[in-house]
Amino acid sequence: MKNYEIAVLPGDGIGKEVVPVALKVLDTIADIHGGLKFEFKDFPWSCDYYLEHGKMMPDDGLNILKDFHAVFLGAVGNPALVPDHVSLWGLLIKIRREFQQAINIRPAKFFKGLKSPLVNPNDFDLIVVRENSEGEYSEAGGRIHQGEDEIVVQNAIFTQKGTERAMRYAFELAKQRRGHVTSATKSNGIVHSMPFWDEVFKEVKKDYPDIQTASYHIDALSAFFVTRPQIFDVIVASNLFGDILTDIGGAIMGSIGIAPAANININGKYPSMFEPVHGSAPDIYGKGIANPIGQIWTAKMMLDHFGERELGKQLLNVVEDVTNDGIKTCDIGGTSSTVEVADAICSRLKEI
Repeated sequence: MKNYEIAVLPGDGIGKEVVPVALKVLDTIADIHGGLKFEFKDFPWSCDYYLEHGKMMPDDGLNILKDFHAVFLGAVGNPALVPDHVSLWGLLIKIRREFQQAINIRPAKFFKGLKSPLVNPNDFDLIVVRENSEGEYSEAGGRIHQGEDEIVVQNAIFTQKGTERAMRYAFELAKQRRGHVTSATKSNGIVHSMPFWDEVFKEVKKDYPDIQTASYHIDALSAFFVTRPQIFDVIVASNLFGDILTDIGGAIMGSIGIAPAANININGKYPSMFEPVHGSAPDIYGKGIANPIGQIWTAKMMLDHFGERELGKQLLNVVEDVTNDGIKTCDIGGTSSTVEVADAICSRLKEI
């Protein structure tokens, strides 16, 4: 029996609605599989927790989480009550950074039953490997003076270790897929960090002679995501570029509400964290209409991480079949509730 202990952080807004139904899907898979078991432990760390305690998680929160096999996160944020930079840096980014989750991966594909805004999506199937620990989102910088004399400095930090780590992960992932890696750069405009990025990419690809490669400036690459996404397999990008590209990926699928993400610790010292790309959507919280697919696809990525790739593949196929049958929430053209979509997925899994 394989037993996985999962720390569950529903967080804010619709996270409290989509996480429970995703856990039900995982339990259904475990029941069907027989040799698989999940043990879930809930933690109420959120903006509500902040309002009560003045912090997004307890002081020993990371110590509490560190021995779990994974962290399963719903959503973080309620800007009407807590500023976003407080909620994100106090929970989501704190976990990412201190658990050394150096890689963020986000897939996008032509999804059966979902209308892509593209005239001809050509069955695209891509995945973005985003450097997740430094780059443009580094904390280095500051502000001095006031008024018209105010000066703001924001430093982007790129290290050999961090850059190469992301690129090698992308090449290894391409070996399991279609054997192609694209690098996102901007070396014609950002004169220090991006030429460095290009140099590291050229060195790393020497170790993967069987993998085809390409390199595009981020402005052109963003356009190609819209005009010809089918040409891409694995894309490796810096923290900022990867963030932007993956939102475009969600858009060309037809909804960012179905997009998943994984924050991967690759040294084995700490758990990885799995979360949907969508936010907490406080405007629809409590209405029972939140799209659970992003959270359920995130569960599929967690299964992949555990080595249960066949189960993950089976789950995603079922989710697509259910969506293609018209069982979907209103944000993607359906009339079903959050629970009805998840229940349909569970029923279809049991039929298999």
